[in-house]
Amino acid sequence: MEKGKGVMGGRKWAVDFTDNSSTPSSRDIPDPPGFTRASHDQDDSTLSRQKKDAEANWKSQKAWEVAQAPFKNLLMMGFMMWMAGSTVHLFSIGITFSALWQPLSALQGVGKVFEPYKDSKVDLNAPKLLYIALNLGGMLLGVWKLNTLGLLPTHASDWVSSLSPAHEVEYSGGGIALK
Repeated sequence: MEKGKGVMGGRKWAVDFTDNSSTPSSRDIPDPPGFTRASHDQDDSTLSRQKKDAEANWKSQKAWEVAQAPFKNLLMMGFMMWMAGSTVHLFSIGITFSALWQPLSALQGVGKVFEPYKDSKVDLNAPKLLYIALNLGGMLLGVWKLNTLGLLPTHASDWVSSLSPAHEVEYSGGGIALK
């Protein structure tokens, strides 16, 4: 056997690393299969732009998830109101006022809820409108429950104490006849 050939001389995929005659540059060595030098030499601005686009897409998705969250609360609150019944007692009143208070406090903090998702590339108007609409729906559910409990003054008899007494139109004088 010749020196340097050894057992590798007859193999198809053998590489002889003993040739040190010249120092090969990185351009002389072929790239391995599946490797493209173009993906390695990409511009840093392209990578940062892709990262920013991915982050904006993630923020948009999370904003929509936050906007849809009150829907789950709406279903749960509606079920609890149904279970409380239509009689006036402590449990039904507590659930009703909770159904009014939660959306009201959520509507006061809309800006804080969507603060983490602010970005120049993310439009938060539509998620905010959905969030507001679902919370207003929750408030309407609470008002409806107040009405079914009879706690809203919707009939004329609810306002009788504030009405002035009716004016008399007829007088009756008794049985005296004058001739």
